[in-house]
Amino acid sequence: MRRPCVYIMASAPYGTLYTGVTSNLAQRVHQHKADAFGGFTKQYGCKLLVWYEHYDRMIDAIAREKQIKAGSRAKKVALVQGVNPKWKDLYDSLAL
Repeated sequence: MRRPCVYIMASAPYGTLYTGVTSNLAQRVHQHKADAFGGFTKQYGCKLLVWYEHYDRMIDAIAREKQIKAGSRAKKVALVQGVNPKWKDLYDSLAL
C-alpha cells in the first residue's frame, strides 16, 4: 500500500531511534529489517518498527519528519510510549 508515512525504528525498547519518511511503509520496513541499505539503521541495528503516522500528502509527511527529527530524544520516546508502551514491533500488524 502506497501512502505517505513517517515512522520510527528502534534497535530495542528505549534503544537507538531512527526517524524516516516513505510512501510505502511495509516495503521500507522490510528493507530496514533485511539491511538492504547501509547507513545509520544498519550500523545501529534499528529493525523494530515502533511508531508511525500516515498522511494524505507527502509534503505533510516530510514536514512532520523534520519536526520530529528536530525534537529531543525524550519527545521521540514519548511519541512511541503514547501508542506503543511495550515497544512491540508493529511490522506484523501492518495491512500488507
